[in-house]
This record gives sequence, structure tokens and C-alpha cells, in this order.
Amino acid sequence: MAGCGSNLALDYRFLCDRNAAWGIVLETLAAAGIVTTIFLLFVLFCLIPRIANFTKRSIVPIQIIFLLGTLGIFGLTFAFIIQLNAQTCPTRFFLFGVLFAICFSCLLVHAFKLVGLVRCKQGMNGCLMLLGVFALSMVQVIIAIIWVVIELARNKMPCNFLTNTDDEFIELNKNFVYILIYVLFLMALTFIVSMVTFCGSNGTWKIHGVHIFLTMFLSICIWIVWIVMLLRGNRDLHHGHWWDDPVISIALVSNGWVFIIFYLIPEFIHLTRNPVELIKECAPTQPHLLRQPGGVENRVFGQDDCQDEDSGRCFPSSQPRFDALPMKDLEDTKEFTIPRPHPVPWVQYRTHDITLPS
Repeated sequence: MAGCGSNLALDYRFLCDRNAAWGIVLETLAAAGIVTTIFLLFVLFCLIPRIANFTKRSIVPIQIIFLLGTLGIFGLTFAFIIQLNAQTCPTRFFLFGVLFAICFSCLLVHAFKLVGLVRCKQGMNGCLMLLGVFALSMVQVIIAIIWVVIELARNKMPCNFLTNTDDEFIELNKNFVYILIYVLFLMALTFIVSMVTFCGSNGTWKIHGVHIFLTMFLSICIWIVWIVMLLRGNRDLHHGHWWDDPVISIALVSNGWVFIIFYLIPEFIHLTRNPVELIKECAPTQPHLLRQPGGVENRVFGQDDCQDEDSGRCFPSSQPRFDALPMKDLEDTKEFTIPRPHPVPWVQYRTHDITLPS
């Protein structure tokens, strides 16, 4: 094993074997993804005080969870570069589906939030989004735990097949895909909901739906390729089970970088934009019949048309109509006068005489 020490166990040889360069390349990309994800997580915490928009601030916890899930995906790549053994097998079966379920659940609740925002509504609040991510992720956690427990009870040790035939590797790969059916359902649902975000009157939030749509489209393409290669492609190419680990490792690294490039970085760019740039397009785009005026319009004095368009002066085309109003002459019931001041002699104002001393 060129590049590896003489005392290194065979299970770890792909981490340093220069003859099998796929391991070195993938661990380099995975390590770069881990560093980038940690950097983005630090940047997000620094940007939180600068987020002035309340709606964007409510999505920050979901994006933190998504970053942690992406970090786990890059870290899980090393469990597939290391050869399959009693330690890596349960780790692979449990964490692969759980980590992707967490990421796709975050994208799903974000898409549901955008469905309301593009329709000029508030959408899901922050607590409901967190509860949705937890509930959706727990389903896959339960599925993975059940499978690992069943394998432990059946074989006394998970993946107790390492000395058996290639057919049992095929059966194991099928089981690996079977426990990911729920994750595939989350992917399909998120992709559909992301397309629904394009149907709305408020175009300010549609760009966020585009981020989710592109992320899900590329993720679905990656998953289709690695599942086909895992179940049929490697055997048809006569590579047996030796290509199973590289295929899944490539899928992990590729999907992790798709999350970063097509979702996280674009979302961070729009995260701290000035609220003034968020144009409120709801009121102008509503139909006139749906916007009820605050009071009742008096159409008696309404100007029907403009006769002099050049001067800009408008005159009513007809006289006001008072047919519905009772008309009668005003009759004075009694006379009244306004009191006026009258002159009074100065003598009447004297109350006493002032006698000067002699």
C-alpha cells in the first residue's frame, strides 16, 4: 500500500493508498466540505444580529440544523472510505438516512414557509417549523433503529456477512435502499412543494424557492445515479461489490457540495439584505374588487368624465341627482336677534364720590 504505514490496518488503507486514489480524493473533498460548513456556521452566527427582517430571522434555526446535517454528511463519507466492518456497518445504515432526512426536512419546512410568503401570508412560524423538522426526522430515526436492532437480534452482530458470497452483498445493498424509502418520499415531496412556490403574487420570496428547487433537482439526479449503480450498474460492469463504497462516497460528497453551493451560499447572500429592498408587492397586485375601501363613496358628487383633457380640468357630465332625498323649504319657526352692545352714560358707572382734601 503506497503511502500507508506498515502497521496500518487494511480497513483504513483507502485513506492513504495512492494506488486507489479515489479514497484520497474523496476524503480531501469531504474535509474541505467540513471546513466550509463550519465556516458558514460561524458566519451565520455572526450575521444573526444584522438580520433586520423578522421572517428571515425565523428561518435561521432551520438553517443551523441544515448546516449541522450537512456537516454530518461530509463526516459520514469517511465511514464509507473505511472498509465495511462491524463498526462502520451500523454507522452507515443508521446515519445515512437520518442525516439526509434532517436536511430534506429542513428544506421541506422552508418550502412550506415560502408557499405562504409568496401568497402574501405569514406562513409557518418558527416553532412550528422546528417541530416539523423534528417530527419528520424522527420517522427515519425510528426506521433506522428498528433495522439495526433486527440485525443485531438476528445475527448477534450487524453485517455478519463479510465472509459470504457476493449475493449477500447484493441483498445488503437492497436493504440499504429499502430503509431509505422514506427519505425518497421526503425528496419527492420537497421537490413538488418547491415548484408550488413559483405560483404566487409576491415575487420577492420566489428566489428562495428557486434555491430549493435547484437543490432538490440535483439531489434527485445524484440519488438516481448512485442507487442504480449500487443495485445494478456495478455488477453489470463486472466490478462486484468493490465499487459500492466509492459510489456511495461520491454521492455523499456531491450532495453535500450541492447543499452548500445551491442552497446555503445563495441563502446567505439574501439573508442580510436591506428590508427596503423587500418590495411589498401584495397590495398593488390584489384585484380592485378585493380591496374594499375604508368608507362608502358618495357617488352623487363623483366626476364621471373629463371634458377638457388638455387642461386637466374635469367637469361632471350631469348634474347631481337628489331624487332619493326628501326636499322641502326651510321655514323659520321663530324670530331671533343677535344681542348688540348699547352705549351707557358715564355717570351710571360711578359708585362713590372721591373727595379731595382741602
